[in-house]
Amino acid sequence: MVLEVKNLHFSYTPDKKLFTNLNIRIDEGKIIALAGESGCGKSTLLNLIYGLLDWSEGEIVFNGNPLLGPKGNIVPGENDMKFVIQTYDLMPYSTVYDNVGKFISNIDLNEKRAKVQELLTVVGMEEYAGVKPQFLSGGQQQRVAIARALSVLPRLLLLDEPFSNLDFSRKIELREKLFNFVKEKNISLLISTHEIQEVMPWLDQIIVLQDGRLIQNDSPQETYHFPYNAYVAKLFGEVNVLSDEQKDRLNLSKTLWYPHEIKVGEEGEPAEVLESRFAGSAYWNRVMVRDIPLVIYTDQLMSGTQKLIFTQR
Repeated sequence: MVLEVKNLHFSYTPDKKLFTNLNIRIDEGKIIALAGESGCGKSTLLNLIYGLLDWSEGEIVFNGNPLLGPKGNIVPGENDMKFVIQTYDLMPYSTVYDNVGKFISNIDLNEKRAKVQELLTVVGMEEYAGVKPQFLSGGQQQRVAIARALSVLPRLLLLDEPFSNLDFSRKIELREKLFNFVKEKNISLLISTHEIQEVMPWLDQIIVLQDGRLIQNDSPQETYHFPYNAYVAKLFGEVNVLSDEQKDRLNLSKTLWYPHEIKVGEEGEPAEVLESRFAGSAYWNRVMVRDIPLVIYTDQLMSGTQKLIFTQR
């Protein structure tokens, strides 16, 4: 085990607690996502782990040693732990090469150059080695900050919304190279994200926070197929939320249905098609079943009345 958060209590103000009795553990070499809506505590938890904030009760243990927080450690951070914050904290008047190589030894300059080149390739910034960060976009600065965090391999890497400023094509390229590099080097990664669907193929675990409470902590498969509530399900995209009365009216086994779980068939519940729109990989459709509005995805445009089958894993 790399990190353990035990019975953590934290509040920004005396009358508003964010975390109460929070418990989390991070195992060696795992990629774990912190998920939840804005304000749920994702960034705050990363700041607590890295030592930028003090907590009132509980314990954070890293590499078997209790962390002290700002009260006991004037300089934030721990050996073998790196944190890439959303402001990046780069040296604006030094080149990208110098930023990434800041913590790499100068004893063997050839080895240093090779290491910097490898990291710039991981983040897709090899062509910008001689450019200063002040001339880079926010997304480019973000990638440089990630490369610098990996320059001296940490045991635990904390990333706060690392893909938030990237174009979609760059995001696809970076996430694959980054996650493969982290797995290859056996680095434990804790990443906060609003875009859980985009990183899910690489995750070992998803920790869902809601208003400072841990409400689900499972594998990606378990979290997706068996969300604790509608809040968790909505993190993966659109979801149809039925009341218990609506569920019983349709004779269904659950109240949460992803649009792709509802199919058009020769038999089933009659549905009136209200809207049908092209949405890229599928058609987005709003339908009405027994006065219950639903959203479903199909591979072709829909109209009129269709019959729906509710499928589940």
